Amino acid sequence: MASRGKTETSKLKQNLEEQLDRLMQQLQDLEECREELDADEYEETKKETLEQLSEFNDSLKKIMSGNMTLVDELSGMQLAIQAAISQAFKTPEVIRLFAKKQPGQLRTRLAEMDRDLMVGKLERDLYTQQKVEILTALRKLGEKLTEDDEAFLSANAGAVLSQFEKVSTDLGSGDKVLALAGFEVEKAKK
Repeated sequence: MASRGKTETSKLKQNLEEQLDRLMQQLQDLEECREELDADEYEETKKETLEQLSEFNDSLKKIMSGNMTLVDELSGMQLAIQAAISQAFKTPEVIRLFAKKQPGQLRTRLAEMDRDLMVGKLERDLYTQQKVEILTALRKLGEKLTEDDEAFLSANAGAVLSQFEKVSTDLGSGDKVLALAGFEVEKAKK
């Protein structure tokens, strides 16, 4: 974290303030609509909102006491991503180049593999596996693939690589990761 947590802390604070505002607005709306609701519906909704406020307060206490931090939540997600990568990529070189975000070197490796296949230095199965890994890594790094590469990937990508693509696409940018972290915190409290 180059920002040493400042950006993440700011986002967390903003999310917490928005959650508090939402809960307070929910209570206010409930009071304003009291006449439109029957007594049981009003009491149940008010009870649920107060429980949410209580859970929110408990999570604030945990954060303030140091029992739970944003970094811990993100570390857990990072481990999940690493597990997906380790299952998806079997070639250590591809993992290394992907982790270092080096699309140029991945493309160079792909060209070397094409050459090795043509001269018989590389078996077709190994070539297919490694090419799928490299093309998937390039796509995840935001590189544009040719139509032929896309067709090759579609024809040869296995379920594990497809799952990796889904997980990493779902997580997306830092903002989405932070939103997911917030959601996971909410879910853990329930």
